[in-house]
Formats: sequence, C-alpha cells, structure tokens
Amino acid sequence: MPGAVAAGHPQTAAAGAEMLRLGGNAFDAAIAAVLTACVTESALTSLGGGGFLLAHTPQEDLLFDFFTQTPGQQTTAQPPDFYPIDANFGNTVQEFHVGLGAIAVPGLPAGLAHVHRRLGRLPLAAIAAPAIHWARTGVTVDAFQSYCYQILDAILTANPAAREIYAPSGKRLKKGDRLRMPALADTLEMLVKVGFEEFYRGAIGHQLVQDCQVKGGYLTQADLQNYRVIERQPLRLTYRNRTLLTNPPPSSGGALIAFCLNLLSKFDLSQLTRGSPAHLKLLSQAMKMTNEARRDGYDARLYEADVAERFLADGHVEPYRQALAEAVNKWGSTTHISVIDSEGNAASVTTSNGEGSSYVIPGTQIMANNMLGEEDLNPQGFHQWQPNQRISSMMAPTMLLQSGQPQLVLGSGGSNRIRTAILQVISNLVDFNLPLAEAVSAPRIHWEREIFNLEPGFDRVAIEQSNLLGSEQPLWWPQANMFFGGVHSVGVDAEGQFQAAGDERRDGAIAIV
Repeated sequence: MPGAVAAGHPQTAAAGAEMLRLGGNAFDAAIAAVLTACVTESALTSLGGGGFLLAHTPQEDLLFDFFTQTPGQQTTAQPPDFYPIDANFGNTVQEFHVGLGAIAVPGLPAGLAHVHRRLGRLPLAAIAAPAIHWARTGVTVDAFQSYCYQILDAILTANPAAREIYAPSGKRLKKGDRLRMPALADTLEMLVKVGFEEFYRGAIGHQLVQDCQVKGGYLTQADLQNYRVIERQPLRLTYRNRTLLTNPPPSSGGALIAFCLNLLSKFDLSQLTRGSPAHLKLLSQAMKMTNEARRDGYDARLYEADVAERFLADGHVEPYRQALAEAVNKWGSTTHISVIDSEGNAASVTTSNGEGSSYVIPGTQIMANNMLGEEDLNPQGFHQWQPNQRISSMMAPTMLLQSGQPQLVLGSGGSNRIRTAILQVISNLVDFNLPLAEAVSAPRIHWEREIFNLEPGFDRVAIEQSNLLGSEQPLWWPQANMFFGGVHSVGVDAEGQFQAAGDERRDGAIAIV
C-alpha cells in the first residue's frame, strides 16, 4: 500500500514501510516501527515504557493512551531504590532520578496489542518480525545513538544486565559497534505466540514485581494486572482554517500546544519575517504566557473532566492574549513515529522509556522506565503522586486535518521541549508556508524558567541589538541539538503527494512507499 513513514532511525522507518508493502495499513506500520525502535532506539523507548497513539481513519479519530500508571500504593517493603543522575547535553545539564523506585506501571505492550486488535490488519507475527530480526542479528550503532549512550552512560552501565546490552565487552558501545539484544528477540517471539498480556500476568511481570518488592520499588502484581489502555477523544481545535488533533488531558502537552496556538492565532505571522527579532519576540512571549497559564492552576486541575474546555475557553485565554500583545509591543526521552497511508489512515505515535530506570527485567533485556523520577512528570514533587493514576505527559502526538483529510502528522521527543518543537513546526508550515522538510529543519527556540534557548541560524547580531531579549538570559547553542526535540513528520502536499521529514536533530529517517 502506498504511504509514508518518518521515524528516528532508518531501520525503524523501514520496518513500517515493509508493513505497507505487505498490504498492511498505517497502524500495522506504526506498531512494527515502535517494536523495532525498542531495538534500534532502545535508549529512548522500551517495552518497559509507555506512550500514546493518535489514530485517524475515514470513520473516526481516537487517542490511545497507553502511558505509564502510578502504582497503587506509596509504600515500599524496602527503602526506595531512587537516586539522581545527570544527563549532559553539552550546553545544559538535566537531572533525572532512576532506580526501581522510579518505575511506573509499563503500558507499551498493552497499548500495541490493543491498537492491533482495534485497527491492525496483518498478523502480529509479521508485524514483529523486523524487530525480532534486528534484535537477534544486531544493528550498527549510529552517531546519534552513540551520543544517547554517552548522555545516559550512568544508567546504561549501572549494573551487569544493562552492561550486557550497552557495554558487552566492558566498554560502552560507540558509533560503528554492533548492538545485539538476543534475549529481547526471544521475548518478542514468546509474546507474539502467547499474547502480550503475558508481560503483565506471566513470568515477566512476576519477576518485575518480585524485584521491586525485594529491592525498593513500588510495583505490585495488582498494578500490572489492573493496567488498561484508555481510548480518549482527541483534543480538537481550529488553527488557520485547519483542524488540529492532539493529546487531551490528563496529559498536558497537547493542551499547552493548543493554548499557545490559540494565542498566536490572533496575530498575522505571515506579515513577519520568520526568525526575525519581531517573530522570535512574539513566539518566545507566547511560550512564556503559556507557561504562566500552566502554573495558574492548570496542573492542579489536570484530572477534572472539563479542564481542557475551561483552559482553552476564550474568557480564560483573552487576558493572556492581551498580555502577549502588550509584551510584544514593549519590546526536549522519547521517540516519535508518523505514518500515513493511501486509504486515508494516519498514525502519530510517541513512546518513551524516560531515561530508563537502569533496571533490566532478567532474561528479557527490557529496561523498565523511570517515569516516577522525571521532574516534569511529577510537578508536585517526587513520591507525591496520586496512587493508581495515569501519569500526565508532555508527549503530544498531533495531526492537522484539512477538509477532513490528514495534511500533517507529527510529534516529537524532547521532554518539556516537546510542545515548543511541535508548535514551531506547525507554525512554520501553516504561517510561513515552508515545505515540510524545511519546516522541520528550521532553527528553533525554547523559553523555560527565564532562559531563552536559541539554535544557530538566527541573526544573533540583530537579535542582541534589538530589545527582544530584555532581561531574559540567552543561551546560544553552537549547533542544532536533540535538546530541541525530534519532530518526525509525514503529510500530503498540495498535489496530493506523500511527503516525509525526519528531524536531523535525532537522526530522523523516512521511507515512502
């Protein structure tokens, strides 16, 4: 079937494309790509993590939430195994917490099986075949994965089971080395034969729970057996005569993107020069206002039924629009896969293992997540989460529809930079009519906590001579970096041709069938 795939690794994209060639649809392709990414991009995603898949078919739009869940109890039999590590991006250092006490209930195995039952076409054995092949025969480590291993070295070499994967000869794998995960291949073959629920109810789940109980984690057998995939209606709004679909609450990333686009919708960006001081002033202040709106009670109300409607209502947005106008007048571990096919189906799927907990489930080579150790996912503080609750995420698989047809399918990795990366690609394409590849590769900014991050490519002299920065602290990055996300995107151009763009910041790859 004709279609297009964009992903974070050539073999990930190729796995999705192979499903299309076999007659599968966009959802078969997305599942195959996610499973393959658990090998080719194993530092970013894992069966021990979770994610979201936004699905569009000619009949319906659905958001499948299979993100991680908080445990049912906040006590551990042993002192929590929970400690900090630093991830050094070069220009900035971000702290994360790992250990068994950082593991939330995984959702990825349940999610992929659920989407396959609902929307898949090909047999699961065929869909998992590329991942099993690469796990068993090995994949060559590329420059970006080597960089990821370097950043996460403290996690990937923390214990013998992790070193068996990422430092099998005693030294951490580098570019050109071969990553092999034969135990994961065996595990995938078993799950295909007996069903992915075995992850939760069989020996894998029992081992994970036993280790948590003995070594300082929170998970119980009830946490695994009670996990369910949630089908949600996507958050929907209109931007420049296009319909935007994205991840709804309780995840926050989609609503924050929607809020920022709502602010920008009252300004005619086409009259600005993209990347000029005036454009960056508007964009950065919109990011700032969105962060202020988030802090003003939004996080505290995430689990209320109508939080999105109230957050995006004109009466709530208008004061921020006025403040934005006054401000302007005064002076991003995660991987993403986008798929579209010729039957009108589209899948936008973002998955993550966090940075990994460093704990590998014995005999599987599956590293569990550290979602209880991500500061941005725990705004009330560590160990303050509500029991048995779906964790709120910044992940925001997104689509733009025009006349009911998918025009753009995108999403990103990048922690709290996800929302600003997606926002800028949408604006580049819609407001400035950039071709998709250029919209993705264009330099980005990110405003957070009074720090104004800028990628190279902007006119530094003009910006510094303007009143754009004001009291903001600028951080000029020497080169494009994964810090600013990885927006792997597919779409359809004005002539009806498939197009795709893999974000070079995360060595993105594409495949068009």
